[in-house]
This record gives sequence, structure tokens and C-alpha cells, in this order.
Amino acid sequence: MFQQSISQVGLYLRRQASSPARYILEQIVTGAFGWIPTPVGMVVRAAAYRLILKMNGIAALERGVRLRFASNVTLEHGAYIDQGVYLHACPNGITVGRNSLVMHGSILHVYNFRNLPHAGIRIGENSLIGEYNVIRGQGGVTIGDRVYTSPMVQLVAVNHVFDDPFRPFIEQGITASGITIEDDVWIGSGAIVTDGTTVGKGAVVAAGSVVTRDVPAHTVVGGIPARVLRQVAEAAHPSAETVYFGADNRVTQR
Repeated sequence: MFQQSISQVGLYLRRQASSPARYILEQIVTGAFGWIPTPVGMVVRAAAYRLILKMNGIAALERGVRLRFASNVTLEHGAYIDQGVYLHACPNGITVGRNSLVMHGSILHVYNFRNLPHAGIRIGENSLIGEYNVIRGQGGVTIGDRVYTSPMVQLVAVNHVFDDPFRPFIEQGITASGITIEDDVWIGSGAIVTDGTTVGKGAVVAAGSVVTRDVPAHTVVGGIPARVLRQVAEAAHPSAETVYFGADNRVTQR
């Protein structure tokens, strides 16, 4: 019983950090500084969290961010991690690009305990991961620049094999081909992008869609499974529609 308990503790630690020493360091740092509220807390964490993760420039982490394998997390200058985000960064880890935001409650998970060669999550510059997104990066997820995902989006770069009816699916292994989201893509609320797909540059994925095959650039797709609805250039806007641009409150009529 004692040996079994020790084995379970060892398994737990191997699922939390790259070594027991790293686990202790990461728990100390996050426990001491992770709870501090207000911008004061973000300033403190911008300094203290350099002990446990890679920060290239100044990045902001709100309180209550949960980190596992923090040594494999890289935050570029201007990155922002909102309250309640969970980053589980098994090799090859998680990178959040310059001026990109990961919003409240999102889960970025690289659960790579099978030594998958392409595992990891890479987010480009000026992108936004919306509230309560789930990104599973076993097969590798690459997100380009100026990509916006709305709330409740799922990018799932892993799939279970279940072809043998005489064996439990958990004994049949997984596939993990990866997902690529190219630059300037907008993914609507509740959409799911499945493993082995690419969403082309400038595409729009409608809310609630399930993407099971590649999305051509500059198209709007929707449905289950998602199909091309139209080209972006074919958009027809009501003449009285008001469009807002940035914080200076510029508006135009279309």
C-alpha cells in the first residue's frame, strides 16, 4: 500500500512539472504571488514569474492563473493572461505572441505524455483567445497573427482510435495530426475545429460550426460539418450599418 501511494505521488508530480524541484519552485512562486489582486499584482507577477516561465519583455498575468510545466510557457512582450486561465505546457510547450490575449477561463493544454513529436501551442501576434476556449495541443496547434476566437471555441488537435469493436477505445491509441489557423481568421462562438485541419487566411468560421476539413482562405464556412457558405468578397452589408474603428470612436456608414 505504501509503495502504491509513493508511485501515485510520483505519477502526479510527473504530470505537473518537469521535476520535483521544479514543482516545488512553481508552487512556491504561484502560491506567494498568484493571488495578489489589482494592477499591483500584475506588476509583481511580471517580475516574480520570470523565475518559473520565459517572459520576453513585459507581460501581464491576472490573479488565479494556473500553471503546469511553467518552464515550457513563453510569453512575448505585451501578452496578457486573464484570470482563471489554465496553461498546461508539456513539451513542446505554449507560446503566446506579442500583444496577444488569452481571456478568462480558457484552457490551453498540451497533454503530451506519449512523446508526440509535434505537440505544442503557438499563438502569433495581436491575437485574442476568447473566454472559456479549450485548445488541446497534442498534435500541435499553430495560431497566426490577428486571429480572434469568440467564447467557447474548441481547437482539438487529438483524436481517439476506435475501429476495433472488441477492444476498449482507450487501448487503441490516438492520432494527432495538428491544427493550423492562419492569419486574420475569426472563429465564432461555440465553434469546434477538429484535428488535421487548416483554416485558411482571412476565413470566418460561423458560430456553432464543426470544422472537419480544411477551410479555404477568405471564405465564410458554417454548419455541421462546416461547408463554404460564400466568399468573403461577396459580403453584402446594409447601407445603414454602422462600423466602429478602435478606441477613437471613429464610425462610418456602409
